[in-house]
Amino acid sequence: MRNRTQRIIPTGLLLVALVLGCSPESEPTPPPIADTQTPVTRADDAATPVPAGINDFFSEFTAQWVRANPNQAISTGFFDGAEQNQLEQQVTPLTRAQEQRRITLAHEGLAQLDRYDLDQENDTVRISADVMRWSLQRVVDNGAFLDFEFPLQQMNGANVGLVNQLTVVHPLRSANDAENYLTRLQLLDDRMREATTEAARQSEIGIRPPTFILQTTIDQMDRFISDTPRDNPLATTLFSKTASIEGLSEDQRIQLLERAATIVADEVYPAWRDAINELEEQLPLSTSDAGLWAIPGGDTYYAAQLKRFTTTELTADEIHQIGLREVARIESQMDTLMRQIGLDEGTVEERSVILQQRLAYPDSDEGRAALMDDIEVYLRDAEARAESLFDNRPTTPVIAQPYPEFRWENAAASYTSPPLDGSRPGIFQMPLRLDRLSNFTLRTLVYHETVPGHHFQIALITENDELPRFMQIRAFGGISASSEGWALYAERLAAEEGWYEDDIEGLLGQLDSELFRARRLVVDTGLHAKQWTRQQAIDYGIPPSEVDRYVVYPGQATSYMIGQLRIIELRDRAREALGERFSMQDFHNVVLSLGVVPLTVLEREIDAYITAAREV
Repeated sequence: MRNRTQRIIPTGLLLVALVLGCSPESEPTPPPIADTQTPVTRADDAATPVPAGINDFFSEFTAQWVRANPNQAISTGFFDGAEQNQLEQQVTPLTRAQEQRRITLAHEGLAQLDRYDLDQENDTVRISADVMRWSLQRVVDNGAFLDFEFPLQQMNGANVGLVNQLTVVHPLRSANDAENYLTRLQLLDDRMREATTEAARQSEIGIRPPTFILQTTIDQMDRFISDTPRDNPLATTLFSKTASIEGLSEDQRIQLLERAATIVADEVYPAWRDAINELEEQLPLSTSDAGLWAIPGGDTYYAAQLKRFTTTELTADEIHQIGLREVARIESQMDTLMRQIGLDEGTVEERSVILQQRLAYPDSDEGRAALMDDIEVYLRDAEARAESLFDNRPTTPVIAQPYPEFRWENAAASYTSPPLDGSRPGIFQMPLRLDRLSNFTLRTLVYHETVPGHHFQIALITENDELPRFMQIRAFGGISASSEGWALYAERLAAEEGWYEDDIEGLLGQLDSELFRARRLVVDTGLHAKQWTRQQAIDYGIPPSEVDRYVVYPGQATSYMIGQLRIIELRDRAREALGERFSMQDFHNVVLSLGVVPLTVLEREIDAYITAAREV
């Protein structure tokens, strides 16, 4: 066991350990959503054997789930030995049949889970069961909306995910890993053709991305195949990462590079060109309507997405109003600070642009290197500052690296969690396009993605061997309100605790980032529920690449601030109830011990912590 995470309350009272877990455009009359789905039958309880103990069930069902998704097995290092090695030679299919198998398995898991008497179990097991039930139910519910998810798009389509699987996730620690990499590389064309086939099927029934999404995706894919095969990230990553493999000579590495380049030229590039051709055929059939409102059934899907991502019952109108309220609050704070540094004229947005430009890095290799150097400084400084606020910190390291250049134009900054075996650190990736070459919000971005944000939460979960493994790896899907809510809370915490000291510009960057998340509430609901255009969203202060993200990933952007506001509300509740007995470290221990859970579970467990602490 690398780390033990416990729920702690003041004066030494030890509570039981808690658990965690980390639009389409259409023709006017596509067929009804339900008619496009293959029927899924709930498992027969009498025919399905269930392990005697619920912990055995957690273990066996999770293994069954991960075994059916090689990508997940690889990213988490879930198995070992021959089974893991076999999975590391595969790439998860991108077919409708694969999705139906996943939904069927989720039905089976729910049916089996219902057969256990949770009243006889401890808190850890009950919370784990709550998370499993919530997550599997979301998989089942999403089965009605598969046609709303575009297989080819600039944010998280196959054209992005397949490359990420190899260049970021695939382990390269041995010569065998390198051979597995090449085996998987040979599968990318099959998987891309599956995604292309699905995109064509959707187009036939009148469901297509908006014109601007199609064009953006085509442009991104064109950039990906513009390099010589030898210079493509799929080849260069293999060459660069094998440099540290003991016993592998330079000549052998060059041979690996040449083999990868051949596969890229003969298999990968042709599959990408076919996908580009499909999207180009859809262009003249598409429209510029940006939101789900334009598709029959889109309002139902959007309501489901809001429930999924916020883990609340908040409606689009309610979230829109919360956003407007928070925008007004944050802009007022920013105006006051801006006047302190002599920025008196113009809107808050206009003055933020001035700061963005004032703190810009040169648009050059040297400027990009300077930005990455500053990220490193902020990250290591945050690790030192966090010691007073967190007495339970991950041992797994976190590193920062830029995205490959073909992704700069569309990628958002992101965090990739470490695998269970600790063989790879947590990874913060940064796009280095021109509009990100500024120090204005860089510091708070580091806090969000690494310390004390995503890395603290997710790495602690991964290290905690007392949790069921499905909780450690978020096997059944993430819970964005919890994970992104925590990361945004981490941004606010750094400001509250004086990490910016006399750095008013840095503090304004933190507020600007928070304002950005508040505007997201307004824009996401505006696009999908209030018939906003793409230009309206841009005019409200959201960069075009972000607007495009919300179009293809509806609802997700609302999770950040909804989650943050709930965590702050619960912290204030605990502080008011406990008075002098309130401890920031204890509060953080409770939240991080839970990890990635629905906000309803988080609230219940914070109330339990308050009750127990009062009784000391």
